[in-house]
Amino acid sequence: MVNPIDPSMTAKNAKTQTLSPVPGLKERRGQAKLGHRGSNSARAELLARSEARSRMRDRFRKILVNTLLEGIINIAVICLIAVACARIEDETGLFSEISSHLSAAMGGGSGNSRFRKIQSFQTDYAPATITQYESLRSGMQVIVADRKGPKINGYFTLATEIFDDSGAPHTLEHLVFMGSRSYQYKGLLDKLASRAYSGTNAWTAVDHTAYTLESAGWDGFAQILPVYLEHVIAPTITDEGCLTEVHHVDGEGNDAGVVYSEMQALENTSGELMSLRAKRLLYPENVGFRYETGGMMEALRVLTPERIREFHKVMYQPRNLALVIVGETDHENLLQILDEFEESIADVIPSLDTPFQRPWIDSAQPPPIKETVVETVEFPEEDESTGEVIMAFFGPSCTDIVQSSALNVLLTYLCGSSVSVLENVMVEKEELASSIGYWWDARPDTVIWFEPTGVATEKLAFVEQRLISLLKEVAGKPLDMKYMKECISREKRQVKYHAEASEQFYSNNIINDYLFGKRDGSTLKEMESLDEYDVLDQWTDEQWRQFLRRWFSDANHISILGKPSMELADKLKKAEEERIAKRKQELGPEGLKKLAERLEAAKQKNEVPIPESVIDKWPVPGTESIHFIESKTARSGKARALGTPSNSAQTHIDGAKSGKPLFVQFEDVPSNFVHITVHIGTAPAATKLMPLLSLFSDNFFNTPIMRDGKKIDFEDVVMELEKETISYHFSYGSRIGDYESMILQFQIEPEKYATIVRWIRTMLFDSIFDPQRIKACVAKALADIPEYKRDGKQMSTEVEMGLHSAKNSLHTSKRTLVKAVYLRRLKKLLEKDPDTVISWFEELRKTLFTFENTRVLVTADVTKLGNPVATWDTLTDAFKSHEAKEMIPIVKPETMLNDEGRNPGSIGAVIVPMTTLDSSYGVSTTKGFTSYMDPRLPAFMVAVGYLEAVEGPLWNAVRGNGLAYGVSFSRELDCGLLHYKVYRSPDASKAIEASRAAVEAIATGKAPLEKNLIEGAVSGIVMGFADEQSTMAAAAQQNYMIGVIRGLDPEWSRQMMAAVRHVTHEEIRSVINDVIMPVFKPGSSNVVVTCAPLSQESIDKALETMGYKTQIQPLSHFHDNYGFEAVDGEDDDVEDSDDSEGSEEGSDDEDDESGSEA
Repeated sequence: MVNPIDPSMTAKNAKTQTLSPVPGLKERRGQAKLGHRGSNSARAELLARSEARSRMRDRFRKILVNTLLEGIINIAVICLIAVACARIEDETGLFSEISSHLSAAMGGGSGNSRFRKIQSFQTDYAPATITQYESLRSGMQVIVADRKGPKINGYFTLATEIFDDSGAPHTLEHLVFMGSRSYQYKGLLDKLASRAYSGTNAWTAVDHTAYTLESAGWDGFAQILPVYLEHVIAPTITDEGCLTEVHHVDGEGNDAGVVYSEMQALENTSGELMSLRAKRLLYPENVGFRYETGGMMEALRVLTPERIREFHKVMYQPRNLALVIVGETDHENLLQILDEFEESIADVIPSLDTPFQRPWIDSAQPPPIKETVVETVEFPEEDESTGEVIMAFFGPSCTDIVQSSALNVLLTYLCGSSVSVLENVMVEKEELASSIGYWWDARPDTVIWFEPTGVATEKLAFVEQRLISLLKEVAGKPLDMKYMKECISREKRQVKYHAEASEQFYSNNIINDYLFGKRDGSTLKEMESLDEYDVLDQWTDEQWRQFLRRWFSDANHISILGKPSMELADKLKKAEEERIAKRKQELGPEGLKKLAERLEAAKQKNEVPIPESVIDKWPVPGTESIHFIESKTARSGKARALGTPSNSAQTHIDGAKSGKPLFVQFEDVPSNFVHITVHIGTAPAATKLMPLLSLFSDNFFNTPIMRDGKKIDFEDVVMELEKETISYHFSYGSRIGDYESMILQFQIEPEKYATIVRWIRTMLFDSIFDPQRIKACVAKALADIPEYKRDGKQMSTEVEMGLHSAKNSLHTSKRTLVKAVYLRRLKKLLEKDPDTVISWFEELRKTLFTFENTRVLVTADVTKLGNPVATWDTLTDAFKSHEAKEMIPIVKPETMLNDEGRNPGSIGAVIVPMTTLDSSYGVSTTKGFTSYMDPRLPAFMVAVGYLEAVEGPLWNAVRGNGLAYGVSFSRELDCGLLHYKVYRSPDASKAIEASRAAVEAIATGKAPLEKNLIEGAVSGIVMGFADEQSTMAAAAQQNYMIGVIRGLDPEWSRQMMAAVRHVTHEEIRSVINDVIMPVFKPGSSNVVVTCAPLSQESIDKALETMGYKTQIQPLSHFHDNYGFEAVDGEDDDVEDSDDSEGSEEGSDDEDDESGSEA
């Protein structure tokens, strides 16, 4: 998830990542336990002795390392040093450390490598081995987490600290990719990576910068690794690169640049404004956590290349770099590559004797919060009904494993689900917020955040006070220790599960350890086990309440109340207009011309073509090292009609006790867990009820049930489910590739298999639709709508869907622009006639939960399941009938298009101004594929990979010229539409026009097709297939998607990987002309742009010049009530403040099927 409190965590390729724990993913961190033995005086004496030993150790270590590095190895001297160290401190392992230094120097250990192995251990809760190395020459650390799978993920992490808002860390992250001293061509790194089944990316956080290398197989990773590392350690950082990538003023007097446009889209958002103020209040000026490392716009406009180079010199030293690698690694080859790399950069490696201040550890630490501060921060918004709240507390050190694990458990206890105290009271009962978000930032002094969402503006202060009062109430009376122990157990289960299922589990924890743990590996070793949960299981009620009082209820905190303001929106718009006008006046035509010429000159220097002979020095690696995860398919019941594979899994299922003919597909993988997916199509639902499905989903687990004739309250239901599962949810089927379905999913331990099947039967058929519970769900959903409507990217997509999709499509009916009207009217109907609403819910249950509309996917080690088939009779018996029933076909996506969707182009361009935006987002739509068997698909996949390649045609035309942060084509290959999206652009029309010109040049042959880019596109397709099968659960789900949902041959992926290797130049140009170019042509495409009001007129004029019919509409124009008229003709109070921008129409055409409502 994107951390709403730290938007400075930005990404090179429009990706964002966060290392903060989030609800549903409780990350375990490698942290040190603090001892509690001995009196204070004894502890002080031990500390003094330890410090003295540490000083002597350091002196001996310097002597030893210097001796080794200079190659003057005097065995007698080393032995004497070793003996002295052993006498000084035989319990610290220093003798072993010197032995390993000696071993490495004498050729022991890893051959003649200058990287010594610090430690290697296996985690006892998941199949992974963690190995830690350190360079004796440079101090660089390497931490490898070996685990099975097709992908190798590298995270080259530097602890970065700065004391201003210049944006130097973020801009440097971008500039690293523009060349290094041996590889000075911009884009060479990415072109090499794309050919080697690899992809590069990066992100900047407030406390570190991470460069990622994601590869299918070791061979590709190994080939790119040394080239990538040189870009990190020895980048070119040219003035021209800074001009185009960071900030420049174009020939029209407007600000541009990739980094600038990225931060422009963030700076005046509610999250960024509130976060920045919170950081200013939490930290003094001498603490780096205070600053916006992404860069403030005002600072970016004056940031110099010299400042960026100086930051690199200080922070990008090898001794401040950790290579974190997750995947099947060839250690011998890795160390050989790193030794050779260090030889190549020996002249830029600082001596380990030179002073170096470790970021965040040797720096000033923040003082405690002296007093509670509550401040209001305004953010630009037309809809002033709903505001935001964030609350920050300092917590324990992230390197204390017990304390930080206790923090995770306590936060789950407080607000982890609808039965947790804060959620249950403030959300479910008092309806003060739509949810209570929570997370914590790993730091020496952890920062713990609470975020009540969807809060009425007039209640912001009350909600902040209410949360604090509830924390005090909880601390003031005995806790529910039974539930607390369930939280501990659930946290431990989730850690085990995510260690197996999540790609980021190991990288996140290792990175945090490198940033804040001990560099000798002692804190990393804490990842070996989960013993901390055994410690927490022994904590008493008083210990938990003491912990709660210390960090929450009795602690000072910082609260920011985010208040929406139309006045501020107008003020910012006016100020920006005046600033740009003043600049244009000062520059004059001649000055603007010079700026345009300067920019063009920089582009020419940056875009020097890379000779193919240079790229050809690196051969395309083989695929032998790509080890795809195999999942064996077996089928029972109605699923057997799809075929019964000949494998051990099918043999086991056939030999198990037979059951009734429910459609069940098993995927056999060597997992310690069971994943159950109940797949339910939505086609049988009445169109008028389709908007209810989002509410139906929200209410599904938060409702009472009947059991043995007794009503069980929803709180008890949730507590029982939490006890029996690792996780569970009821949501949309898009995650399994079926956009017209709902899925009920559980992750459990094998022994809970039969129990959860009984729960599935209960939740489908024995739940009670309670008006009060439904009202609570409606209130939460309505509270979230204003925030969703602030998202320009989401709104552009929603408007596009409304224009092209049929109303009976689930994908269309669940839009915010539908809920904004439908749910308000439902809320009033619940008050006047709740029985009617309940009858609608019952109708959905009756039509959706049928034998012929239910398919089940079970992913597990099938040998661990008791009665894998017959267990499902519990559910089958609940269906009214199942004999001789044929399965309802899965909906084909192209059947969900309306007339305009089947033949786009008559609407033209729609511009939607939004006061919450400083940038723009675009979606262009034309006809697309309707089948995964279309013979043109291989050529299309190669063509799209070619066009989208990093440093490829669209990258250079759009991002390289600062016209947008990113552009992309859609990947749905059977929905009947092709989308082209522009992300975070100062002016989406310019990005669209530049894209059209770049694609047209290739289509017409004006621009030649480059062999290396084609190889990169093919490599990227292979990488994509590896990504879809990166974990056991993902590989199993892919089998289900291919065989059940898409009805394809099980070998389709391999067939496609083979087919793309034989695509010709003619086929690429043909598919670009026939399929891709129409998305840029008026008459065959429609365009939707959301933008800042300041840009609406210029974008409208530009699109009209391109040939599109244009219209400017407010968001409210696209509200859709789905035929649900206002109750008794009353006004439904839908916020129409965005109508204030007016409506200018270039076309009066309206289509009821478009989802538009006047």
